[in-house]
Amino acid sequence: MLYRFTSEQLWGSDARMNETTDEPSSLQFSDLGLDARLISALDTLGFEHPTPIQAKAIPPLLNGHDIIARARTGSGKTAAFGLPLLERLKDGKKGARVLVLAPTRELAVQVTDALDSLGQNLSLGSVTLYGGASYRPQLDALRRKVPIVVGTPGRLIDHMERGSLDLSGIELVVLDEADEMLRMGFIDDVEKILAKTPSDRQIALFSATMPKPIRRVADRYLSDPQLIEADVGAKSTVDHVRQRTVVVPQKFKGQALVRYLRGEEREATLVFSRTRTGCSEVVEILMQAGIDAEALHGDMAQAARTRVLDRLRLGRVDVLIATDVAARGLDVEHITHVVNLDVPDNPETYTHRIGRTGRAGREGVALTFVTPRERGRMQWMRKVLGAKFEDYALPTDAQIALADQTRFIATFKVENDADDALDDAHGFVARLLEEGLTVEQVAALAVQAAAQTAGVSLSRSHSTELPDWARPPKARPERNRRSEKSGRKNQTERAANEVELFIGAGQKLGVRPADIVAALADGTGIVGKDIGRIQVSDRSSFVGMSRETASQILDGRSVTQLRGREVKVALARPSRYKGEKRTRRPNKTRVPSRKRGSKGRQGR
Repeated sequence: MLYRFTSEQLWGSDARMNETTDEPSSLQFSDLGLDARLISALDTLGFEHPTPIQAKAIPPLLNGHDIIARARTGSGKTAAFGLPLLERLKDGKKGARVLVLAPTRELAVQVTDALDSLGQNLSLGSVTLYGGASYRPQLDALRRKVPIVVGTPGRLIDHMERGSLDLSGIELVVLDEADEMLRMGFIDDVEKILAKTPSDRQIALFSATMPKPIRRVADRYLSDPQLIEADVGAKSTVDHVRQRTVVVPQKFKGQALVRYLRGEEREATLVFSRTRTGCSEVVEILMQAGIDAEALHGDMAQAARTRVLDRLRLGRVDVLIATDVAARGLDVEHITHVVNLDVPDNPETYTHRIGRTGRAGREGVALTFVTPRERGRMQWMRKVLGAKFEDYALPTDAQIALADQTRFIATFKVENDADDALDDAHGFVARLLEEGLTVEQVAALAVQAAAQTAGVSLSRSHSTELPDWARPPKARPERNRRSEKSGRKNQTERAANEVELFIGAGQKLGVRPADIVAALADGTGIVGKDIGRIQVSDRSSFVGMSRETASQILDGRSVTQLRGREVKVALARPSRYKGEKRTRRPNKTRVPSRKRGSKGRQGR
């Protein structure tokens, strides 16, 4: 079912959009009027029935309408805009005709891969434009006049300013995850790009939420848009992901994660950490515990990030520790579990994270670690989402040992007892039996040796009690000690907690506040609200923020990528911060010195 909204109806005081339930069940892709070559590609990929968002978005896009679409992650929105844009390009004309904007390089690459798969029978060219990669292959593809351009806002503007990307022939623009582009500070870049496209181009805007800046973009650039909704709201999240919480003190989160991963029956697991430093620390903890894990964050080179994702998709990585920025757009079907090491900052981030599991209609499990101080925020999150969360108890030593033993038993299953690889072993067993050992003794010795090699304990005397830190906390009455005096004290403490970062680039390089926000957010887990006043001068910039936020940004790096260049980032006012001296001395009232022998000078 399709809805037509006036501007007043669409942007009314109630920002929530009503979910439709009349989802087609018997509709097939062949019923949508798509080219036979696209239908053939869908058959090859194993798709026959469109998902709700595809069934609702494809017809108006094929008919040339602008749309605003909302659907939960993993609902098939890439094909929802991908099939209509490929249908538009089937005539084979050259030149940039379709533009897809994505907030991160991972999502941009994922979209390109999906479009290449869907258009495998059309022989269309495409290019992915994103920062951190060489310009040469991107320029080569643009010179070949490929019709499909997918990219992140920053690199797209770089190519526009170089003159290598001409948007005058664009027929369709897709804004994928528009709210995430807003959160990363790209909304001004998005508007700048849209302003360079023809006025009669078609626009498809996909966004999970509709904050005011996104509404402004839609009002300004979309023409009589149709609103498409499918699988939105809290119910769709609850239906396919089992959501749990466990209260864990901050310093024991590493141990808690090890317990959870060892005691849970699972496939690939995605663990979210706020910072890149946290990613590395967690990987080290898991590796020491014998759990195969790798990190994925924004500071890694693109080639390294691609290798990690390929290993994950091939099943060679058991646990992936990632920041929000690096995991944006991650789509791996065999991720069965998601773990939030910290309570996310907002419901949108939480929904995005847990959407990495339960893909393509599968069931998923999401666990959030909550410190005692975060219980209030988690309670607010539950209320906003309207979701049901289960209280989870970490596994005991006995439960972990049983899970280890179950996995160990699975390694003994042989499809064919007469396997040639076992012939030598059978012969050696026969020799042991000739030496007087019983079959039970030989089997016990073999199992014990194999268990020691695998790090599996066969003891039946493991504890059934949890450590003190892992036990559910006792309920505590809520206390409210805020007063006018404490409020003034908190305000003073917040002021003392503010610092300023120095960025070694300014207006001479065309730096804008949005560029700075995006550069600092990449791989650090911070959001726009964590950043305060931004002052951009000719050759440098200064950014206000809290000490904690500055620590996240500076920890482990002294440079950042800004508009395709590495620029210095450092603490501008490090007053008592990490033991450094002030670089800007405070102004002091000085008494003018008197000349020798002047009147009033005291005697010696």
